[in-house]
Amino acid sequence: MTLLLLLAAAALQPAVEPQPSLAAKELRRIPAEEARQGATAGHGSVYAIGNHEIGRYDAKTGQRVARWDGDPAQFPHLNSCELDGRDLVCAASNYPNVPMSSQILWFDATTLKLRRTHSLGHGHGSLTWVTRHAGAWYACYANYDGKGGEPGRDHRETTVVRLDDRLNETALWTFPDSVLERFSPRSASGGAWGDDGLLYVTGHDRPEMYVMRVPAKGSVLEHVTTIALPTDGQAIGWEQGQNRVLWSIERKRTEMVASRVPPVK
Repeated sequence: MTLLLLLAAAALQPAVEPQPSLAAKELRRIPAEEARQGATAGHGSVYAIGNHEIGRYDAKTGQRVARWDGDPAQFPHLNSCELDGRDLVCAASNYPNVPMSSQILWFDATTLKLRRTHSLGHGHGSLTWVTRHAGAWYACYANYDGKGGEPGRDHRETTVVRLDDRLNETALWTFPDSVLERFSPRSASGGAWGDDGLLYVTGHDRPEMYVMRVPAKGSVLEHVTTIALPTDGQAIGWEQGQNRVLWSIERKRTEMVASRVPPVK
């Protein structure tokens, strides 16, 4: 009887949340009024992404040197950006409106002039990030339990899709339960490939980053490890030309934050 009572009491205790096994070390912060959705960096610049604006900041001085302001009716919600050569490629959606629709935007990385757009229409969810790796694009479609979600879908429907250069889908993966539990009730906010061939993903809220591997077989990404971050989720970007320097944002303080990410063995 005593054993049964102990087991029942243990079942009522809240589950102990898994702790990140590694931690990124903060390096510096740059104030940026656009830093509400994410950040990325390269070629001597750091980019702050807002709902419908982008600021380019000089990496040395922290001064803004270019800005793009989009029409909120046409560009209601930018989510993240990544440098690809001379382009700044950004993921955008109509969040929190439904049905969900998404598009990819290409900007001149220096002037922030909008060069072209590509509509993805209504698909797997709300596009939150698009990143280049091994000759292909990888796009993440978020799904939510509440605001911005569609009936019949929740955070467990969050999906990563591989696209060719014509943006045709060539493969699809979902996230494992260990990561979905950390996303809940939101979804994946940021994602970028590391130089180690692993995919680094953040949620919308928690100060941590999930290291993922594409499986040799199957359609569920493998959770390699979790890394603590000095900021609370949102979109991320590696600084090109720097050794594992990652930029994220402190949304409440509108700051871009650089941190060095330890190698994953």
